[in-house]
Order: sequence, then C-alpha cells, then structure tokens
Amino acid sequence: MSNENLKKTNRRKFLLLLILMCLPVVVSYALYFLEYRPESTNYGDLMPVVKVMGKGTNLTDNTILRMKDLHGKWVLVTVDSAEHCDEFCKQKLYFMRQVRLVQGKEKHRIERLWLINDNSKPDAELMKEYDGTYFVGAKESEILDFVDTREKQTRHIYLIDPIGNIMMRFPENVDATKMGRDLKRLLHVSQIEH
Repeated sequence: MSNENLKKTNRRKFLLLLILMCLPVVVSYALYFLEYRPESTNYGDLMPVVKVMGKGTNLTDNTILRMKDLHGKWVLVTVDSAEHCDEFCKQKLYFMRQVRLVQGKEKHRIERLWLINDNSKPDAELMKEYDGTYFVGAKESEILDFVDTREKQTRHIYLIDPIGNIMMRFPENVDATKMGRDLKRLLHVSQIEH
C-alpha cells in the first residue's frame, strides 16, 4: 500500500471515529430541543425535590419526632385530621401498611407517618390497628408546609426518600398494587442505607 493510500485510510478512520464520538452529543441536543420526553414507568407523580424539615409530637409516647430521625428510611406519609378520620383517611392508612408489608424482607427500609393536622389524638383502636405508624401531631409544625398546598395535603399519600426529600405523590384514588410496584422498584435501585 502506498504512502498516499495509507494517509487516506487513516484520515477516513479518524473522521469516522470523530463522528462516532460526536454523535451522542448531537443526538442528545436534538432530543432536548425537540422536547422529546420518554414515557414514565412510575405510577406516582414526581414532585419537585424539597428537603422536609421540622418536628412534631409523636402521640404514641409523647416524644418529639424530628424529620431527620427518619433519615435512612423511605417514608410513606399521609396528612389527615384525627378527629375526622373518615373512610378515605383509614383507607390511606391501610394501603400504606399493606404496601409496606408486601415488600417482604425490604419492609424494614420503610416507615409510615401520619401527620395529624388538628389538635386531636387518634382513636386508641385505630392506633392499635396501625401499630408501627408514627402518629405525629403536626398542626403547629412547619412539616406541613413542605408536603403540598393545604388544600391538597389530605388527598394523597406522599413518599419521602432516605435523605429526607419529598419526591413523589400518589394519585388521589390510589391503586395500592401500582404504588407497591413503584416502591419495590425504588428499593431495588436505591443503594442508600441507614
């Protein structure tokens, strides 16, 4: 092979290599400017990530519960009145308990938190039925300011990640099976341990 042919071959290889290296950048910019958004596989709605801070009274033993005490765990959160805990309120507590239980050996990585937005204490029978849930009096607490608008707070179950960020909100009429799948996927991919 002549020297001239060798230079042409090397030039073609170099140009091909350069194109291959630049192609991912060009494609990513094209997708960004064409506003391509792939379909999401999660059931819950992703929320703007906000660090949840504050404290409330743990009504089980009248101690102070700080949100940072729950770091290292995934936390399912509901907000409701203890005085007027209707069927919808009880259904959310039930779904939170069941979704945690179906995680099997990973359930120790999940906590349940009921932020009570009035000055009442839950019925003793209800507290016994949902034993293991943190019943936290949060009426005067800044925790509620991080969850959602006051009008929407009682409609959803929320998820806080192990570093204390609220990150997901499940639909109002939640499908517990789909919620469980979301949590299972998060537990599988999450490497954050307490």
